[in-house]
Amino acid sequence: MNYIVRKAKIADTANIWKILQQAIQRRKNDGSNQWQDGYPNIETVETDIQKGFGYVLEIHGQIAAYAAIIFDIEHAYEIIEGNWLSSGEYVVIHRVAVSDEFAGKGIATKFFKNIEELAKSESVFSIKVDTNFDNLPMLSILDKLGYTYCGEVYFRGAARKAFEKILS
Repeated sequence: MNYIVRKAKIADTANIWKILQQAIQRRKNDGSNQWQDGYPNIETVETDIQKGFGYVLEIHGQIAAYAAIIFDIEHAYEIIEGNWLSSGEYVVIHRVAVSDEFAGKGIATKFFKNIEELAKSESVFSIKVDTNFDNLPMLSILDKLGYTYCGEVYFRGAARKAFEKILS
């Protein structure tokens, strides 16, 4: 499959928001309460792009997936009910979403592998991520890729499962 991962541009906002809306609906259809409270929204996407956090995975020029990749401290991760594997620099992954057209084809897994390579290219060897306890597709991806469950963190008043992977 011919694909690239690149930083999102403002011109990508509408396509990214459409993909996030599809993912929000999938979460709802799965019976999850994740992303059912007005977050993420289009302003979240615009902020991600403005701050340089937004990335897309393109297949044959079409945006297939989106994620926020943050090379900075995630304040919500400063307090964890449990223990992180490391205490140094890390990359945070938020808002992973795959378009309906590409869902179920391993795109999110490919995206994560590319994010891992991006982190290593920046000499950062830890990735931290969180997800809802009932987001079974994401929990499966994290398990398959060797992420370690570290405990719980809190976002907007709700507990989230927190994972870390040390890259080699």
